Amino acid sequence: MDVVNRTGPIVVLGSANMDLVTRQPRLPEPGETMTGSDFSTGAGGKGLNQAVAARRAGAEVAFAGAVGDDGFGRELRAFLEGERIATDALRTSAAPTGIAQVSVLDGGENSIVIVAGANGEEELTDGDRALIASAAALVVQLERPLALVERALAAGRQAEALTVLTPAPVDAEAARLLPLVDILVPNESEALALSGASDVETAARRLSAEAGTVIVTRGSKGALIARGGDIVAAVAAREVEAVDTTGAGDTFVGVLVAWLTRGEPLEAAVEAATAAAAIAVTRPGAAPAMPTREEIDAALE
Repeated sequence: MDVVNRTGPIVVLGSANMDLVTRQPRLPEPGETMTGSDFSTGAGGKGLNQAVAARRAGAEVAFAGAVGDDGFGRELRAFLEGERIATDALRTSAAPTGIAQVSVLDGGENSIVIVAGANGEEELTDGDRALIASAAALVVQLERPLALVERALAAGRQAEALTVLTPAPVDAEAARLLPLVDILVPNESEALALSGASDVETAARRLSAEAGTVIVTRGSKGALIARGGDIVAAVAAREVEAVDTTGAGDTFVGVLVAWLTRGEPLEAAVEAATAAAAIAVTRPGAAPAMPTREEIDAALE
């Protein structure tokens, strides 16, 4: 199901992290101490990032997640509310707020280590279920427990919402989720790991035989769209000079779903998502770098 026939918010059930970001020339060798050039903190987590991307693209968005009763948690809640994202389903946990340690290399690439903290809560509450039942689309990732994501997708399928999964961090056991997924959005490495294929096109075909539609994001090589075991389209990337690729994939997913819930066809939604991701990588940070609907529209023109 790529056509959204329901009204309601985009519900993002996912992670909220405080990003701790260092900029450095390269990754250090084991035992090496390296001098970095910059440090910053900011709102992050794949779930939060996707919620922000969808909201800035003009969609109504509600976020379901958990943060700690600490300074990071209060800061993340305030950030979401400042973005006008509904936080009624954002719980305060006894566990600390999740964090992501992000190393941004001088060429713009990044590596990330996450500590789940409150994101490790496994319960799908009655409030979560009620929110999902009202959704036009449900967006999930794998920075929350797999069992929780599975229950959420089953609830989304029962509600006839569009279900969207980013399989990151990739987990081989996530293959059992595919029958519950309308749109699967892996990057190249995730597609290969999840499918067991040795090349991306085979991976896309294989995964699309189990999930509804598969969109493999390929960075500067654009995106492949597969459905029913066949490659049905390829969308070219936009040429930009990358400053920071953190959050580019999340920008893609949030804008993709925002466009689909506006009633736009799939290829137009992928074009918009590609344009938005290209804007985001020219700016530092994850959520702070995400473009507005007006910026995306201008890029598409």
